Amino acid sequence: MADNDGWTLKNGSLTEGTAQKEYGISRDFIIQGIRAGKLEYREVSMYGNPCLKLLRRQLERYVTAELGEQYLKTQKSQDELHKIKTEINSLKRKLTALEKRKKELES
Repeated sequence: MADNDGWTLKNGSLTEGTAQKEYGISRDFIIQGIRAGKLEYREVSMYGNPCLKLLRRQLERYVTAELGEQYLKTQKSQDELHKIKTEINSLKRKLTALEKRKKELES
């Protein structure tokens, strides 16, 4: 397929676990796409554990074709919202620690 360059691009590929979290899909859904010839994959080992690596662009096309454009948009929005909330909470913890240290230094 023409998407071979996606393997080396940053964020061009993702593992099956990441795909399940980001797109709210199951491993069976991914396997169906592979068997149908709609998804290319590579078998990789992450920290000694075997997993599948997929091309993001192909996966998004497959999710859109099977579940609809609106589903993909909703899942992407939810994933981005989750990442933003996580970052906000992290920054709040850092700010609290910095304010505490500031008070210690001022006294």
